[in-house]
Amino acid sequence: MSADVDAIEVERPLRADAARNRELILETAAEVFAEHGLEAGYDEIARRAGIGVGTVYRRFPQRSELIQALFESRIAELVEVAERSAALPDAWEGLVSFLEWAIARQVLDKGLKEVMVRTISGEAHQAIGRERLGPILERMVTRAQADGTLRSDIAPTDIGMNVMVISSMTTKAQPDLWRRYLALFVEGLRARPDQQPLPLVAPGDDAMHDLMCNLQNRDLD
Repeated sequence: MSADVDAIEVERPLRADAARNRELILETAAEVFAEHGLEAGYDEIARRAGIGVGTVYRRFPQRSELIQALFESRIAELVEVAERSAALPDAWEGLVSFLEWAIARQVLDKGLKEVMVRTISGEAHQAIGRERLGPILERMVTRAQADGTLRSDIAPTDIGMNVMVISSMTTKAQPDLWRRYLALFVEGLRARPDQQPLPLVAPGDDAMHDLMCNLQNRDLD
């Protein structure tokens, strides 16, 4: 067996270990950030993950790299679920099931959601939304409007903003309070005869960052 083949056989498990460590760090960091905020130390992430702190630094030398990786992993998960929802035969069922999943996920990951909103630039967020999730959400909206179940004056940005707002509707006494407001929102989305048009027009993609800053009560970037 040649030295090159030996090197390949040795290298493969290292790559697999590195990939597993990366995912372990991302999942653990999400938990730690949710509990302690963005400034939580790498040592706590390493301790909880059961790995050396040096491994965390090797994978993510800069904290901003870890935050970006977390954001991208959550977007990928969201896109995957959106694709499955958009493929359901019933357009209304697909839209509502996506809304419920997306809000429930953000409720469980509330700390990370706040971190993402605070640290990802408006330009980066808009690009990710437009290029990856935007077209799928638009497809779901168009399908439901075409079959007459979704009111005609709803835009994809209406859906996106309400996901952000409703995912914040929780209290210690009622951690599932968001379900009440999701039900209200879903009822408002239904197309009905003689429905009055909504006031104003839906915000465009370029307004989403500003709206998220308002939700977080922080200055615009």
